[in-house]
Amino acid sequence: MGLVLYNTLTRKKERFTPLDPSLVRMYVCGPTVYDFAHIGNARPVVVFDVLFRLLRRIYGADHVTYVRNITDIDDKIINAAAENKEPIGSLTARTEQAFHEDMAALGALDPTEEPRATAHIAGMIAMIQRLIESGNAYEAENHVLFGVASKSDYGKLSRRDRDEMIAGARVEVAPYKKDPADFVLWKPSSPDQPGWDSPWGRGRPGWHIECSAMSEALLGDTFDIHGGGLDLVFPHHENEIAQSECAHGGKPFVRFWLHNGYVTVNGEKMSKSLGNFFTVRQLLKEDYLGEVIRLTLLFAHYRQPLDFSREALAAAKQTLDRFYTALREAGNVKAEGTSVPGEITAALEDDLNTPLALSALHEAATALNKAKTVAEKTRLKSALVAGGASLGLLQADADARRKGRTIDVQVQFGVVRPSVTYDVEVIRGEQWVKEKIAAREAARKAKNFEEADRIRAELEAQGIVLEDKPDGTSDWRRAG
Repeated sequence: MGLVLYNTLTRKKERFTPLDPSLVRMYVCGPTVYDFAHIGNARPVVVFDVLFRLLRRIYGADHVTYVRNITDIDDKIINAAAENKEPIGSLTARTEQAFHEDMAALGALDPTEEPRATAHIAGMIAMIQRLIESGNAYEAENHVLFGVASKSDYGKLSRRDRDEMIAGARVEVAPYKKDPADFVLWKPSSPDQPGWDSPWGRGRPGWHIECSAMSEALLGDTFDIHGGGLDLVFPHHENEIAQSECAHGGKPFVRFWLHNGYVTVNGEKMSKSLGNFFTVRQLLKEDYLGEVIRLTLLFAHYRQPLDFSREALAAAKQTLDRFYTALREAGNVKAEGTSVPGEITAALEDDLNTPLALSALHEAATALNKAKTVAEKTRLKSALVAGGASLGLLQADADARRKGRTIDVQVQFGVVRPSVTYDVEVIRGEQWVKEKIAAREAARKAKNFEEADRIRAELEAQGIVLEDKPDGTSDWRRAG
């Protein structure tokens, strides 16, 4: 069938063909580094990581460029640094490192390029100058603003009427604007704020111009795919289109726009005020494995809302336990090759249908559990591992994962991530568990069943599940 993607610009599924088959180019809006990433931030990272893997498999790993930016200059950053009483550089470096660690724990591949906004100020100034020269932008009271009336098809992505645009843009209706909907390209900085010299005085860029300049520098005037959350359609992506197309003489900016749906928590909008706000780091510290969080984010189709809850995490853990048990029970047969089953490929090529792909993984696990011959087990284990890899799953050693060991992960396409571990904080080590099991066995043999029960309860409190047989404890696993 070939790859088909839903294009927000046209509101329909379209067959994807890159501008240049030798280089597929994709840009995804990255984090503003002022606080830990929450699960809403993590969803586009995981969604577009799946697409990145798929594109690499279709076109070749060396023929896909994936750019995901770091916004390291923004009013939120300035305010957070002031509140924390720390230098802005310290805040952004610390938060960026945390973002990388958290996304690595979710099994996300590194993007090909990860530009920082502060490294592209010159490009932003140059683009703003072109917009002024073309009559699409104007200077007013030390600000430079984009005049939306200068672009006749402004609003073509979001398809909002004018009143909705003004309300949804959440911009200051300042007296120096020619039109209330005009948006800032450059703003002045006070002496205590970060700023750069420009033709309009010392200042800093507006948010929207940052992505336009970075994508221009790394992907060219027109590229294939631009992704992000649904909340970015307006005003951010709408404004990117306006300023980029005007700066490039009317050339199309992006061919395919992809947007993932919102994240809710227990059916309600995720909000700090409601107390239902989860960061990835918080969940990892609670001993949820990164792979469990990743799978939870893939349960729903990427364009649909995703309800995130601890019950969903428990379901994801149960699903992964089933898959890893099938791999472990297959014995010592080795998975061979990286050929992804056709039904999984077809599901992902149909606008990243991850629920259907997961259904195919379940079928593969069921077949592997029923396999009798070594040849059958080898074929089906290979299919399950390769199919999992297409989703960024099932790359940990099944037995080691079961014991809760820290595991280095090697991802598909030969991308090695030795710093990534799937078990972020093991409360108790394997040796401690073995010693407790031995002590319990000794108590049972001495008919001190009260002590044996106490040790079992202590193990269960640490998330250790024992597998007993009449002749003693045969094995153990972690419940969390």
